[in-house]
Amino acid sequence: MLRVVVESATGLPKKKVGSPDPITTVLFRDEKQKTKAIDSEVNPVWNEVLEFNLNGAALEANSHLDVIVKDSETFGKDKFLGSTRIPLRDLASGQLRSLPSKNVSLVDENGHNIGATINLVIGYDPPASAILNSNESHDGDSTVEPGGGGEQGDQVAPDGALSGSVRSPLSPGHSSSLGQRFTRAQNRHRLVNKPQDFQIRVRLIEARQLPGNNIKPVVKVQVCGQTHRTRIKRGNNVFFDEMFFYNVHMLPSDLFEQNISFRVYNSYSLRADSLMGEFKLDVGYVYDEAGHCVMRKWLLLNDPDDSSSGAKGYLKVSLFVVGIGDEPPAEKRESNDDQDDIESNLLLPAGVTLRWATLSLKVFRAEDIPQMDDAFIQSLKEVFGADQNKKNLVDPFIEARFAGKKLCTQIVEKNANPEWNQVLNLQVKFPSMCERVKLTVFDWDRVTGNDAVGTTYLNLAKIASSGGEIEAETGQSEVGFLPVFGPCYINLYGSPREFTGLPDPYRDLNYGKGEGVSYRGRILVEMSTKLEGKVDKAVDSITSDDILVTQKYQRRRKYCLCAVFHSASMIQEPGEPIQFEVSIGNYGNKLDTTCKPLASTTQYSCAVFDGNHYYYLPWAGTKPVVVVTSFWEDISHRMDTINIILYISHHLQTNLEAFKTAVSAKAPDNQLAAVWVKLLSQLIEDLENFPTPELEGHSNLTSLDIQLKKLRDSGLDGIKAAAGRMREEARDIADTLADIESWADKLRMLAEEPQNSMPDVIIWMLRGEKRVAYSRIPAHQILYSTYSEQACGQHCGKTQTIFLKYPMDKNRGLKVPVEIRVNMWLGLSAHEKKFNSFSEGTFSVFAELYENQASVFGKWGTTGLVGRHKFSDVTGKLKLKKEYFMPPQGWEWESDWFIDPEKALLTEADAGHTEFMDEVFQNETRFPGGEWKAASEPFTDVNGEKSRNPGEFDCPPGWTWEDAWTVDDNRAVDDQGWEYGVTIPPDDKPRSWVPAEKVYHVHRRRRVVRPRKRAALPAGATVERRDQGDPEGWEFSSLIGWKFHRKERSSDTFRRRRWRRKMAPEDRLGASAIFKLEGALGVDTEEKERSSKGDVTKMFGANTPTVSCSFDRSYMYHLRVFIYQARNLTSMDKDSFSDPYAHISFLHLSKTTEKLQATLNPTWDQTLIFNSVEIYGDPQALSQHPPNVVFEFYDHDQVGKDELLGRSVCSPLVKLNPGMDQTPKLLWHPIMQKGREEGEALVAAELILKDKSGESDLPLVPPKRAENLYMVPQGIRPVVQLTAVEILAWGLRNMKPYQLATVSSPSLVVECGGQRVESAVIRNMRKSPNFPSSVLFIKVLLPKDEMYTPPIVLKVIDHRPFGRKPVVGQCTITSLEQFRCDPYIITAEGAMSSKMALMAASPSKHVSINMEETRPLLEAQHAEKETQTVDWWSKFYVSVGDQERSGPYLKKGYDTLKVYNCELEDVPEFKGLTDFCSTFKLQRGKNDDGDDDPSVVGEFKGSFKVYPLPDDPGVTSPPRQFRELPDSGPQECLVRIYVVQAIDLQPKDNNGRCDPYMKISLGKNTIDDRDHYLPNTTNPVFGRMFEMTGFLPQDKDLKISVYDHDLLSRDEKVGETVIDLENRFLSRYNSYCGLPQTYCTSGINQWRDQLKPSEILENLARLKGLSKPRTEDNGNSLTFNGKEYTLAQFEDKKEIHQHLGPAHERLCLHVLRTQGLVPEHVETRTLYSSFQPNLSQGRLQLWVDVFPKSMGVPGPPFDITPRKPKKHFLRAVIWNTTDVTLDETSITGEHMSDIYVKGWMPGMEGDKQRTDVHYRSLDGDGNFNWRFVFDFDYLPAEQLCLVSKKEHFWSLDKTEFRIPPKLIVQIWDNDKFSLDDYLGTLELDLHNLVPPAKTPEKCSLSMMDNMEMEAPQKMEAAKSLFAQQSVRGWWPCAIERDGKKALGGKVEMTLEIVSEVDVDEKPAGKGRDEPNMNPKLDPPKRPETSFFWFTNPCKTMKFIVWRRFRCLFIGLLILVIVLLFLAILLYSLPNYISMKIVKPL
Repeated sequence: MLRVVVESATGLPKKKVGSPDPITTVLFRDEKQKTKAIDSEVNPVWNEVLEFNLNGAALEANSHLDVIVKDSETFGKDKFLGSTRIPLRDLASGQLRSLPSKNVSLVDENGHNIGATINLVIGYDPPASAILNSNESHDGDSTVEPGGGGEQGDQVAPDGALSGSVRSPLSPGHSSSLGQRFTRAQNRHRLVNKPQDFQIRVRLIEARQLPGNNIKPVVKVQVCGQTHRTRIKRGNNVFFDEMFFYNVHMLPSDLFEQNISFRVYNSYSLRADSLMGEFKLDVGYVYDEAGHCVMRKWLLLNDPDDSSSGAKGYLKVSLFVVGIGDEPPAEKRESNDDQDDIESNLLLPAGVTLRWATLSLKVFRAEDIPQMDDAFIQSLKEVFGADQNKKNLVDPFIEARFAGKKLCTQIVEKNANPEWNQVLNLQVKFPSMCERVKLTVFDWDRVTGNDAVGTTYLNLAKIASSGGEIEAETGQSEVGFLPVFGPCYINLYGSPREFTGLPDPYRDLNYGKGEGVSYRGRILVEMSTKLEGKVDKAVDSITSDDILVTQKYQRRRKYCLCAVFHSASMIQEPGEPIQFEVSIGNYGNKLDTTCKPLASTTQYSCAVFDGNHYYYLPWAGTKPVVVVTSFWEDISHRMDTINIILYISHHLQTNLEAFKTAVSAKAPDNQLAAVWVKLLSQLIEDLENFPTPELEGHSNLTSLDIQLKKLRDSGLDGIKAAAGRMREEARDIADTLADIESWADKLRMLAEEPQNSMPDVIIWMLRGEKRVAYSRIPAHQILYSTYSEQACGQHCGKTQTIFLKYPMDKNRGLKVPVEIRVNMWLGLSAHEKKFNSFSEGTFSVFAELYENQASVFGKWGTTGLVGRHKFSDVTGKLKLKKEYFMPPQGWEWESDWFIDPEKALLTEADAGHTEFMDEVFQNETRFPGGEWKAASEPFTDVNGEKSRNPGEFDCPPGWTWEDAWTVDDNRAVDDQGWEYGVTIPPDDKPRSWVPAEKVYHVHRRRRVVRPRKRAALPAGATVERRDQGDPEGWEFSSLIGWKFHRKERSSDTFRRRRWRRKMAPEDRLGASAIFKLEGALGVDTEEKERSSKGDVTKMFGANTPTVSCSFDRSYMYHLRVFIYQARNLTSMDKDSFSDPYAHISFLHLSKTTEKLQATLNPTWDQTLIFNSVEIYGDPQALSQHPPNVVFEFYDHDQVGKDELLGRSVCSPLVKLNPGMDQTPKLLWHPIMQKGREEGEALVAAELILKDKSGESDLPLVPPKRAENLYMVPQGIRPVVQLTAVEILAWGLRNMKPYQLATVSSPSLVVECGGQRVESAVIRNMRKSPNFPSSVLFIKVLLPKDEMYTPPIVLKVIDHRPFGRKPVVGQCTITSLEQFRCDPYIITAEGAMSSKMALMAASPSKHVSINMEETRPLLEAQHAEKETQTVDWWSKFYVSVGDQERSGPYLKKGYDTLKVYNCELEDVPEFKGLTDFCSTFKLQRGKNDDGDDDPSVVGEFKGSFKVYPLPDDPGVTSPPRQFRELPDSGPQECLVRIYVVQAIDLQPKDNNGRCDPYMKISLGKNTIDDRDHYLPNTTNPVFGRMFEMTGFLPQDKDLKISVYDHDLLSRDEKVGETVIDLENRFLSRYNSYCGLPQTYCTSGINQWRDQLKPSEILENLARLKGLSKPRTEDNGNSLTFNGKEYTLAQFEDKKEIHQHLGPAHERLCLHVLRTQGLVPEHVETRTLYSSFQPNLSQGRLQLWVDVFPKSMGVPGPPFDITPRKPKKHFLRAVIWNTTDVTLDETSITGEHMSDIYVKGWMPGMEGDKQRTDVHYRSLDGDGNFNWRFVFDFDYLPAEQLCLVSKKEHFWSLDKTEFRIPPKLIVQIWDNDKFSLDDYLGTLELDLHNLVPPAKTPEKCSLSMMDNMEMEAPQKMEAAKSLFAQQSVRGWWPCAIERDGKKALGGKVEMTLEIVSEVDVDEKPAGKGRDEPNMNPKLDPPKRPETSFFWFTNPCKTMKFIVWRRFRCLFIGLLILVIVLLFLAILLYSLPNYISMKIVKPL
């Protein structure tokens, strides 16, 4: 890309008449580009960018540019002015990236210089192929700083490249780099994808450089449909400082797709053109940034409609996305924030400039679009003879959306395979903050809304890369690439394809919400990205050449898919027969008629009970097989790469799991190192041995393939290098875990293939004819590859276990429809022979049909077959005939038709049961009031269907009757077992039954039952085969349906039998022959011809051959499942516990553990033995991929259905030889419920292959605990050790009522490892909530391995009347690690340094702090003055690093305090203040509102110590840990709460503000500070101190709430925070009152504790068991804990001031501060509300002091009252103006202006002041001598003005605004009879004042621009008017013309700041009013010409009329005199002549 910036020209020759209209043309390689024409200008300024696309070619050395300047003519040819030629040699050599060509001379046609020059800058962006030599490029050229600087720092990074080394420009956002991509994926992955609370906070700080004159900008921010707007401001650079909160409750995935839109409007102008600029970005972009926020960044605003326009101003914002549990980081305002460089702080990747880009999306065609419209109109057409295919009932078009823009293709009517051949050009700012292009195929509807067919996304992050991270590691520079894709098919998934006229319950899937359950077509698209350049059309046609190019990408190859179903188990209920369908695309979908019928479904089978809990399909040795052939593009080069990377990733993941297990099990170092080295070596070996395949030779390569290959290779090399370095250099092995996990994540990212055009394989489970459950398997997982073994899919030809899912399952997998084991193989037809090596068993293929007969009058025949055919398929709906069956091509009949009953469909009800109840219902009827008689069908089943007489029931072989037939009266029946009902026609039986007889009842029935039991087999006997049933193979049914039985019964009316005929391949051997099975075998063609075309398609699938795989032998296995314990299960019962048990399911067997009572941490310690498990298939293959053992945990309920607690899966250890010495290891497996982890189970399993010899060599049977209850055997169960658990049970707090009664007499039960101990009962919770005796002790056997340790369970039991002891709360402590200790080390904690222990020891007479030092009067006055200069706020601001606001505080050597950005409890060094005892939340069961989270019902305060005991009882036990406990009685305390300020409160008013005040409660005492509310602010500075008294521990919770004051409605709570005062009081960290840095007896830092430092130190020594501190040398040195301290070592280099106390106390304090105690501090507490319980509602800065009253009076409190602003006056004297634009033309034709000057300070627009008018300025000069006086409140510390004003006239309160002090001066032209004209404006920042020019000649607009450049050289203070006090000079005023700034005039002013103190000494009036002094302003000496014509007629005559027309007047006067003279002459001449002639006398 060559870029020419045509800046300006000077000295162009004038035309004969007027000036030229210059236009510049630039020629390069025959391409011509022009600038705009500039009217009448000899020094034109264009500043335009012209671009020449080099089309990927490098610049040649002899290249040049021709620049021609012409005079633009409206008519005719442009006239030549001059030209020049510029050689581009320097750019082509790569020496320079830009070539500034300044003052280049222009020449005429003859080559002569015309005296004019032109200025250009030429930039060159080499293509990616033109890589420069490193020795050629300059050193400084290698990187470009974020600001864009190159060698000299003045170059812009060309074309958005990240560095000067040549590379293609960047992809969207820096987030595209691989590292950022997967940290983003990890960030988002941590969120549970369920609707949850989020808060988006947007702070608008300021706007700069907004375009327009005299504008009033307002910003609207829209997020998730909510819009907030700022207040309207005035000016081009405005300061908002407003914060908006958006609260949403939605799915994270949906939220991250939403936009944040900023729009700046000009509130002055009409709405139509008021949008000045906008900016959009994704919420997800902000969430992915560090801390989920963007801090104080500038946004570049642009015009959304005009892509060529530049920046429309800048907006400075902070953005936060706050999720549950997130804490938004604190915003820091830098001191130089106002001067920050916009360019370097733009919200963009470093060094990237925002540029327009076009995403060209070529949409070629689609195929397989499903029917979407109803066939009603179609059927009408057919009635009138039209013949159309119903398949095409769809009118598709595609909609593409990106970054809020939307484009659609044309609509192709009635076409399921449309061809659009259109290109959609999406114009976006680039890099884009949005990530995904959304493509939706819609079906157009004339009447109703358009329906979505399917949705897919193109994720730009996956089809583009910045390459930033990889280059940093490898130094390669060509890895980055722009978004590019295809041509490639994208598959659509959504709801099932079957069309019905009813509303689709799964339609949301078609919009991309949730996982699509079915293939819905595919679209062929291509995407490319063009930078710069504007496209003419948004939607355009694709050229025929481009369409031809896509042909090679559409070449199809034949693929063969075979799936062998080994088992289907865990079916919930029997129901209708089940079959499975396997499809890939439309191939194999039995309801789709566009593809050939294929053997894609298994045979129907009925589910059989597994004897315990589930049902399974009894396939035994004959496994159903499905075969699907399909045609797809060959993308093996992509699939091979994915599979190889996944293979490496899988290896790494396996090793990583082993490494994690070793770390968590605290394995010895050498063992851990071995695992770690194996992991790294395996990884490096894999990366070396398995490179990704080369791409050469593949015809269908896309550019994305090539780019991804580079990216992947670089990424893999980077991991390999890093692994090598780690192996050599790593020191701490455990620390490397995070890096290795990041590699695993990176490998997964690299394995993503955006161009995967092969659809997923979908397995459907059908019950009868209804689709029930599905699973989607990506094709690459089962794809065979010839490239290498590693390139084959991980499940290719291997048996895998799949859990099917319900479509759009709201319970997210709570119930499993079925678990299948299936072996799948997918490969090219060319490689189908390879399938033979993968297949097991023998494949056989049959044709089958059913012969149907009905019984009419006891005779079987075909006459009674209503709606059935004589011969049909299994469903009975498809008519078949034996004669019409033809084997498929390549196959032949092997035998004749034979009868073969289907075993899997003949299921007796008792199959799988050990006990069974035969039942039959006896029916009687009558007329109303008549006698009961036997009904027409005397015996029926429960549904009223005909059944047998009880006498006809035989006891089946292998069963014995338990009892005779008895009437079941244990139901809602009368005493004889009858129930009664009324039959209402057309029914023939009642719908409902009642137990009492009434006269109107006409029908009654009773249930007769007889139990039977499966007989035990005698030893050695074999199971005899069941009776084969009917010898002719008939199966019988009482009515046509699915339920058939073998033996004929009297009630049967229908029978059928199955005929089969075997087929064999003609010329093929091996299993691969089955891939030739295509097409239907035979349908009755006569029937087919008779029926209309579409009717056959209604049939449920065509008649296809059935394929099965038979295994000649099965293997018997022995399975042992060890289930030891589970932990953290969900509480399902109201009593806070569950009664858990587990179903263990393995293939077609399941067993159940024992049921445990009331526990969430059950220990079963049970081995479940499955003695004989029959499995078909090769044991070797089974050992590689064993079937899973599935654990389902249930909560047993006495009433109602048992509830599922979760599911866990474990893979068994397979032993093919029972003698293997390997033992399974118990490991924790997660228990998943609804997609979330809800506990863990400690389980293991082993599967042992049994020899033929029998049971002899199996492992020993584990010991029994009870009948049929085996324990976990030694060697597998954890090794235990005798352990002591000491419990400090301190007390209970905040116990909520249980069953409406308060908890009054509770006790505590502690359970651990099967042991239990109970505390004493608290007699009265109100008086003393602490336990009377505090220490409990348990001896328990605990596992040595921390991994297996059981939890401690706390239960609180309330002792109620009548012996009731309900559990009112419970808590589970999972990890005991933190409580383990060495019992022989007496730690400081062991002594329990507690405040309460001090109380008894401290006599009160020492307590009073005696401040007897007297101070002289002078010192008191000095102190008074000091408080004016320094206060507590000075200390606070110094401590937060805000030196400017702190005044001289620091120089005085005073204390600072510690400001914590979190709660004091969260400061790591204070360990949550739980060193004495921790607080454990007590929970209670399941919530009534169905919320998953259990409710907190109270708190237990206590602690634990866990330590081992000696195994030998003779050895003495270690000493007890909890000793010297403090008194637990109540204490009265004084509590001081200092509330400093709140930060970012959630607004509660409509104006986006809040009126906050404090409410504080302690026990029953409450302080309501409503009178002191602060109006309209979200960052209130409270500065309040509250004092309260209360009793601890009863009143331990201090609640501090912030409320919003409302006048009319109820005050709303913003949020609250709760402080546990008891913990602060008991903690050994002295948290009741923080220690200051120095001991002061006076001043603002006066000591406030009750005890002096020396007393605190003595107490600390006693509590730590140390000797008393010893002082020497007059208190200047001290010995404590064996160390010597001196005062000099602490106070050396520190200023000693007059407030310090005695040396001894100071030294004691310094020593105390070394002991890790809590310092004097301010903590920041997060506010929470019940409205959004987990989201921050703002933060509160405060601290709390707690003083026990028994220890005396504390020191005086601090005064933290907020600072008051100081009044200042700005005096601006307007002296003169010059060079003002002459805006008017007088009646006499002169240019003039009636000038006046207006001025105001922003925020105080009500106090606008203006000068008098200088009329008729003819030269732009104005004289005023006029004074503006503005008074304003100023906070010197914050350098802001405080403005208090009512926002609206109806506002009740004044709002306080903090605004930077600025002065705006405007020059206006006064008009009496129309609006005044605006001539120019000047905006001066009083803190950063532009130095004025001394003379008007030196004053220009460049002064304002140069301000930023000069900033560093000049001292900051020197630029502030507050420091300079006064300044005088000239400043320029600017006006905008044609989008550019121009000079509107110059103004001479004196600016002076006067403080309130000085204002009386130096008085001055406004204007020229009295007192007119300082300085005295004389009336201006204006020229006489300055007057207003209307009020001064004489002056008007003199200066306007006379001055202009005097010559005319004199001429007229002379003319009049001459005319008069002539008139008189003419009048008197005749008389004179006649007199002369007559000559009278």
